[in-house]
Amino acid sequence: MRKWKQCIALLLVCLLAFQGGSVTFAASTAGITIYLDGEELESDVAPYIVPKVNVTMVPLRVISEGIGASVKWNQASKTVRIQGFGNDLSLTQGKSTAIVNGKTVQLSANVTNTKNRVMVPIRFVSEHLGLIVKWNQSAKTIHLTSTNLWPTDPEIPVVPGEPEDSDMRGAWISTINGDWPKSGSMNNVEKQKSDFIQELDKLESMGINAVFVQLRGAADAIYPSTLVPWNKVLTGTQGVDPGYDPVSFMIEEVHKRGMEFHAWFNPFRANTTADISKNAANHVVNVHPDWIVTAKNQMYINPGIPDARKHIIDAIMEVVNRYDIDGVHLDDYFYPSNVTFNDAAAFEAYNYNNYTDINDWRVDNINRFVQSLGEQIQAVKPGVEYGISPFGVWRNIADDPTGSNTKAGVTAYDDMHADVRTWIQKEWIDYVAPQIYWSMSLQAARYDILVDWWVDEVSGTDVDLYIGHSPYKLGTSEAGWHTANEIINQLKYNEQYEEVDGDIYFSAQYLTKNPLGLIGLLQNYYGK
Repeated sequence: MRKWKQCIALLLVCLLAFQGGSVTFAASTAGITIYLDGEELESDVAPYIVPKVNVTMVPLRVISEGIGASVKWNQASKTVRIQGFGNDLSLTQGKSTAIVNGKTVQLSANVTNTKNRVMVPIRFVSEHLGLIVKWNQSAKTIHLTSTNLWPTDPEIPVVPGEPEDSDMRGAWISTINGDWPKSGSMNNVEKQKSDFIQELDKLESMGINAVFVQLRGAADAIYPSTLVPWNKVLTGTQGVDPGYDPVSFMIEEVHKRGMEFHAWFNPFRANTTADISKNAANHVVNVHPDWIVTAKNQMYINPGIPDARKHIIDAIMEVVNRYDIDGVHLDDYFYPSNVTFNDAAAFEAYNYNNYTDINDWRVDNINRFVQSLGEQIQAVKPGVEYGISPFGVWRNIADDPTGSNTKAGVTAYDDMHADVRTWIQKEWIDYVAPQIYWSMSLQAARYDILVDWWVDEVSGTDVDLYIGHSPYKLGTSEAGWHTANEIINQLKYNEQYEEVDGDIYFSAQYLTKNPLGLIGLLQNYYGK
């Protein structure tokens, strides 16, 4: 997500454009010349024509400095938001559609990246901002006419310290804990739809701009899949078609509001109990019992089996290929914590690198999974954001001098075998969203200490940092959660770091239930 300093710089340039007309760049274009109201616009990267579709692509600077529109680039989601003359456009790299004033519009050419410059289709953007566009083929010139659309009052620059519209403000929507579908909606398509719409409207009203919807809770799906059965939450019976495609419906509603839709997966959890009598015939516990490890009355797909990892990646890629999603999101359910995990046979069979410590082998299994999934997403849809929300403590300082100054009973690396540091340093993921579900006053794992640590981890990388918050703890007896101001204080603490690109809340129902008056506080903070 772009930071407030960058936004101020762009907006100040826009102010200059509003006051003095068009802006001329230092370098010249190669072959194609663009004019605005008769004055030439130049670019530091030459415009070019996309073959076959005959669409001219220009860098964002032509839009911001030349035309004078407000431009905000979201690096995490690879989305540019362009606002000007009463119009609002959102275009995402790799997507064949754009959002124009809340409506989905088809694109002839997608947003691309050329010479480290974001390139957009000039005709599409200009016409949807209200400009008249004329192309002269023989002279290779584009003439833009503003038709007196310049606003009398330009946008007010963003005040330092205030949250950005482009920052991530997400909410997890869980199908496991009752965020959606709601109670009483089983086998009721219209109620499921209306409940989701109501939840979405409430979230939007308090400033949320992205939802992370749990599509795979326990080796199942809330969409038609050729690989895994339907989730039982829709009909009461696993494997039964609910009569519609919830994900298609959800994406349409989310994008209609200009919000982002992130597909959330629990990769390795197979069953929430050891009872498989109600599982569909094509569920993984029936098809591949050799992949399953039972621990503390729950079933897991063994991450140490290469074919099992491939199956999970295939299931996730089914969604990536089929739907217009904005992101793929994994939570921290890798290896389970505080249990005995009986995978000695797999260790013996698949220990290709001859690890002497089974824990090192387990870490490598998750690393292989994380890297491979990211590579496949990038190959198919590079505009789709890929991120993970690990447990909030990587390692305690007592176990690793480079760990956080905490005393957590569970850590991501030692218990879940999630080597998040490697994922960040090798940039296998686009963002990391640590679940820092503790208050400023819990000494064993203080919020501020952990934010400081994670900021240091992402510093100098292209990996964005979102912070996972826990409104579900408001009103509980745990230290620090007696007032909803705890959440606001956490958000204010984050403001000092440009590395913090936004926040995600667990979970939707604990926002919309308004615990301790949180909704009003968030609306005030986000300026809603």
